[in-house]
Parts: sequence; C-alpha cells; structure tokens
Amino acid sequence: MSDNKKKPNPIDAHVGSRIRLRRNMLEMSQEKLGEMLGITFQQIQKYEKGTNRVGASRLQAIASILSVPPAFFFEGAPGMDNAPGGGLAEGASANYVVDFLSSTEGLRLNRAFVKITDPAVRKKIVELTESLADEK
Repeated sequence: MSDNKKKPNPIDAHVGSRIRLRRNMLEMSQEKLGEMLGITFQQIQKYEKGTNRVGASRLQAIASILSVPPAFFFEGAPGMDNAPGGGLAEGASANYVVDFLSSTEGLRLNRAFVKITDPAVRKKIVELTESLADEK
C-alpha cells in the first residue's frame, strides 16, 4: 500500500530527531547546518523529519559538525535495546530525557539551569521543581 511509502522508517525518524535535538542544543539553525554541509535547509528539514534517509558519509559529516560520535544519533533507537554491546543506548527508561530535551521548555530550562554556578541555588531549584510536581 502507498501509506507505507509516506510513513518514515522508525530508525530514520529517530536519527532525524537526534540530529534536531543536538542542533537545538547547540542553538544552530537548520540554515547554518545546511550551509556547513553544502545543502539546503529544506534537506535538513527532511532529514530531521525522517522523510529522507541520511547516508553514512553525510551522517559522519553531521556528527563532526555537531561534535558528537555517529553513535549519538542511534541512542535509544527503536529495536536497539538488545543490540550487541548495547552501544550508548540507555534503554527505554531514559527516553523521557530525550523527550524533555526535545521540547522547547526543556531546552530553555536546561540552558538556564546549567548557567547557574551556585550549587545551593541549583539544589533549591530542584527542590522547588519537585515540590511543584508533587502538587498535582
């Protein structure tokens, strides 16, 4: 059926989401990444959505630009939980971290939090956040 052709492969979609995650963590635009790779930002969008598959040499170049090993893009990928050696995957239980850092709020909170240098202030923020989470 033609529906399968329109649906991105789960691995391609995961790799794309990890490219987006890392690019956003570095506050790099799709335009800038595309420029550094010699491709358009539209191509970056297609990679990030998983609609276009990233070739091995291109993935290596993206990894180099984003300062991560290529294995970073496969961490937590579907079906990788039982991979020999386990790679860098932390399993399904750590997916909430990826989900958090993929959200706008999560990225903003993380960027602001790491700028706080006083350990006592950091501890108070964690305690405040935990108390607010318990107020459901």
